Amino acid sequence: MNVDIVARASPPPADAADAVAGLYREHRLALVRLALLLVGDRESAEDVVQDVFSRLHGRSPAALTLAYVRVCVLNASRSLLRRRSVAARAILRRRDDPVDSAETIALLGESRQEMLTALGRLPRRQREVLVLRYYLDLSDADIAEATRLRQSTVRSTASRALERLERELGGRA
Repeated sequence: MNVDIVARASPPPADAADAVAGLYREHRLALVRLALLLVGDRESAEDVVQDVFSRLHGRSPAALTLAYVRVCVLNASRSLLRRRSVAARAILRRRDDPVDSAETIALLGESRQEMLTALGRLPRRQREVLVLRYYLDLSDADIAEATRLRQSTVRSTASRALERLERELGGRA
């Protein structure tokens, strides 16, 4: 009788699981806030962060740094926005004017909503640079590493984004 042995994946080492759990406990809320500013709603932001952390299990503990997790959240947010963009184009073909839900508008203050709307109209790269700079308070070098841009590109992108926000908000940016 020939018995086939099925190879089973061994569970990740305890130190890797501890590293993921520690990052989750310490930085989950800040990462959700980062994703929220990029994707625009809390539920999606929480899903993005949860998906990122679920994919981190089994990784080498040496690779599990806050900077790496931020890049993962940034990339997952980009993917979500791409999927939304495709869906939005399909909806726009059927409907002229998409409108935010009344609940979303009610939850956000008028000025905050105005800023988020203006931020949402910025090109993806400009929005990312502003969020990383002013929300996470990252340096140009850290932003360049996270977005894979040169530091000079980060500075010029931020400058252009701020100028555009000021024009759109009438100097109230």
